[in-house]
Amino acid sequence: MDSIMEMGIDSLAFPGAQLLVAKNDTIIFHKAYGFHTYDSIQPVALNDLYDLASVTKISGPLPALMKLADEGKLDLDEPFSRYWKPWRHRKNKKDLTLREILAHQAGLVPYIVFLQKVLQKNGNLKKRFLHHSSSKRFTAQVYDGLYINHRFERKMNRIINRSKVSDEKKYVYSGLTFLIFPQLIEQLTGTDYQTYLDENFYQPLGCHTLGYLPKESYFGNAIVPTEMDTLFRKTVVQGWVHDENASLKGGVSGNAGLFGTADDLAKLMLFYQNYGKVDGQQLISAETVKEFTEVQYPENDNRRGLGFDKPLLNNSELPLGEAYPSPLASPKSFGHSGFTGTFVWADPENRLTFIFLSNRVYPSRSHRQLYELNIRTALQDVFYKAMQIPIQN
Repeated sequence: MDSIMEMGIDSLAFPGAQLLVAKNDTIIFHKAYGFHTYDSIQPVALNDLYDLASVTKISGPLPALMKLADEGKLDLDEPFSRYWKPWRHRKNKKDLTLREILAHQAGLVPYIVFLQKVLQKNGNLKKRFLHHSSSKRFTAQVYDGLYINHRFERKMNRIINRSKVSDEKKYVYSGLTFLIFPQLIEQLTGTDYQTYLDENFYQPLGCHTLGYLPKESYFGNAIVPTEMDTLFRKTVVQGWVHDENASLKGGVSGNAGLFGTADDLAKLMLFYQNYGKVDGQQLISAETVKEFTEVQYPENDNRRGLGFDKPLLNNSELPLGEAYPSPLASPKSFGHSGFTGTFVWADPENRLTFIFLSNRVYPSRSHRQLYELNIRTALQDVFYKAMQIPIQN
């Protein structure tokens, strides 16, 4: 483990990282490596908080959607427009199902760069959308001394509602609907999105750091910085979400925005690995968790579950350098990765839970060595191979 992690740091894949592994619901390995930044001033600590990026998708909106499906308030195979009214009059979207959407099989546009809407051609901020002080219209904070017009969220929703849909039904990863899921969850539950997550999941699981807007919770320097943002915030991003789209929603979104520690992510992934059960309490039915963590459209060469990522369909036959994740991970395993350098994976068959947290985007998102060196898969593979070694008396 140490040599792989040190190779990652030496190769500038990340300035620091941490790895947590649990076997049979017990943490067997948790170690921090390197520093927050390449100036080697602040060492990574086990209780540091990371910007989870797209790991937010399975840690924020997804458990809420699972619970709502459990309660019969959402039907995976009904048109999503039944719940999201603006799509009812959209010819290209009115028949799309939540199952197709969550499995990235709906043909939605992969990404929309909303940042372009708030920047002038010279790179300056458009004052009608962003102010340096809060007011009645500028309530949501996107960074230190920067506030977004509350109407901008409606503009984002309109653009999503009007976006194109491909006629070709194939696997194309799209995070668009995750931007609107928090609003949908509030509509269906009558509860504030963050409050709903906290009361129904984070508190029962004992996830005390998992949440949005950590800068408001005074975690201070325990929050690991992400990128030197030269385009939007013009400084090192720390304590505020790195993803620009989530930032323009005031930091609270379903596509990104959550922060948390490795310990808290382990609690969440163990909850999924135990099919919705924690401390004898069934928060989500086992049937629902199993359905969400199964491959949905293998006939379309789509490996995805509902919201969850899954191993490549022929993963066990691939060499380590081509596999995702470890070729020894069972077909029942599932998880997700995040753009900032995060990765979580649970394997119910082997009872192995894997949490890798890094800030690979520091100081720039152009750093791709984490992917090119296949570091996360190599680390995971070490533990799977260790499980195969017979224990000597």
